[in-house]
Amino acid sequence: MAGCFWCYHRSLIGKIMYAVLETGSKQYRVVAGDKLEVERLYIEEGKPVTFARVLLVNNDGKLSIGNPTVANASVVADVVGHIRGPKKVAFKMKRRKGYHRTVGHRQELTVVKITEIKL
Repeated sequence: MAGCFWCYHRSLIGKIMYAVLETGSKQYRVVAGDKLEVERLYIEEGKPVTFARVLLVNNDGKLSIGNPTVANASVVADVVGHIRGPKKVAFKMKRRKGYHRTVGHRQELTVVKITEIKL
């Protein structure tokens, strides 16, 4: 990757409405129109989902920081699809003992597209 877009375009940061939301014990910085891969949500494809746990909202340079969440703020997204993440392999081995174990894991993910940020 050549570099961080936001590092070189700091003048745009105050002009764009963005939010930081939490889902699946992870935090994501989102803008309307973004596509995210979050941990599996049991909602059908094409249906809207609302993330009510919004930690921070920047609305045209006016920053709202929650304690722990911003009151009356939510992020609305549409479920695009359900996928499985890349395979992670854990390999254990003890030398000279004939012991080796391979365990694989693929995380279930949901792809969502952010439609709007509500305050």
